Amino acid sequence: MPRRKPHGLQTFPNRSPERDYLVRHVAPEFTSRCPLTGQPDFGTLTLEFVPDRLCVELKSLKLYLLAFRDQGIFYEAVTNRILDELAAVLKPRWMRITTDWNPRGGMRSTIVAECGQRPDHQA
Repeated sequence: MPRRKPHGLQTFPNRSPERDYLVRHVAPEFTSRCPLTGQPDFGTLTLEFVPDRLCVELKSLKLYLLAFRDQGIFYEAVTNRILDELAAVLKPRWMRITTDWNPRGGMRSTIVAECGQRPDHQA
């Protein structure tokens, strides 16, 4: 049975904790709001991590990410906040969050934040 964590995230035990392997989850319809204009920002969020003891249950991850839909928050802040909150729950060996934002006003932005020691064989 998954364990519920803060932010509604649920986890389950990593069945192969002795091995480094990469988990990649992609949310191609990630949305938040510009804190200055209130306009929606659309992008793709990619979560990559090497689990230690825990993995994240996907439905709870989806609901967690949907909660940002109405939050006024800058690209950099939302990317780092998600990294901090997921890393606090999962305690991975390594984690990276990439947000790739759709163009707005003629500019496209990509934000990358990571924590932990990246295994040599992960790209």
